Amino acid sequence: MLVVRPVQPRDLPALERLAGSATPRLTNLPAHRDRLEERIARSTRALAREVDFPDDEAYTFVLEDLELGEVVGTASIRAQAGAMDAYYTYRQETLIHASQQLNVRREVQTLSLSHETSETTLLCALSLDARYKGTSAESLLRRARLMFIAQYPERFASILAVAFPGYLDAEGESPFWNSVGRHFFARGFQEINLLAGVRSKSFIAEVMPQFPLYLPLLTPQARAAIGREHPDHEGALEEMLGEGFVRSRHVDIFDGGPVVRGERDRLQSVSQASWHPVRLRPGNVLPDAEPALIANQQLGGFRCLVARYALSPTGQLMLTPEHAALLGVEEGRAVLAAPLALPSVLDEFDEGET
Repeated sequence: MLVVRPVQPRDLPALERLAGSATPRLTNLPAHRDRLEERIARSTRALAREVDFPDDEAYTFVLEDLELGEVVGTASIRAQAGAMDAYYTYRQETLIHASQQLNVRREVQTLSLSHETSETTLLCALSLDARYKGTSAESLLRRARLMFIAQYPERFASILAVAFPGYLDAEGESPFWNSVGRHFFARGFQEINLLAGVRSKSFIAEVMPQFPLYLPLLTPQARAAIGREHPDHEGALEEMLGEGFVRSRHVDIFDGGPVVRGERDRLQSVSQASWHPVRLRPGNVLPDAEPALIANQQLGGFRCLVARYALSPTGQLMLTPEHAALLGVEEGRAVLAAPLALPSVLDEFDEGET
């Protein structure tokens, strides 16, 4: 029995373990006790606050295996990526250099500092116990956040974004960082990664060059890493593309990892979600049906799990008493359901940025 719920203070040791085991280490999930305590407190405040529009709220969720009594995953939402500090990325652009006298015309790829992503809602800080990777638990943890967003759209931006960890070499170093950032900080990737997690990435943007970076001046390894995800996150990126996110021209200023963006109301977990009253039935009499994400409609008591999408002839969602108890709903109460399966992946760029 796996369920996603908001984080609680008692989950701190589990967050420390998940932060320490994340592959690669995540800047937005530092293995730092004080920062993780702040994360829990911030999420609790956000859920207790009346919100009419997105601001500096941050919501953290955990995936709990109730049979083991363990928290085995965590994931977060930043309501507005740049509410506290501007959220910087590099935007891929093309400059044209031409001379009629020399009969020369060259298109040169560049990277320019941008804070356009600051206004988006950011899905971030996901870490899952290795025992559950490759299972439906991974999709549940990743997409339960979208089931939450679908219910409270006023709390979030109309555009969502996900920044994926970038490519690292066999030594755990970032070719992109070594070709760009290291020249201005004289520190290795892992050291600066830890520092950025404890503080903020904004200090990186303050020191990085403000002028466009010409890609031909970077090393071949750095150029190859731009927009390339870490191998351990290939499946996650594929699922988000299936969800309806598209690649943007933005990449992380730190490791060059890809940033995908999607219109909130066009994402599958939002557009295909529907409300159904609950009808309780024993598990042995439920008809065969495809699995679905099922969420209750409680803000602070949010719960999301995977169950069969079995509907009665009158449109009621048939749940076992066990699943209903986990969701905290009684017969007749409405729950939100969205298919677990996603359409085929369309790996394409945002039309507005091509």
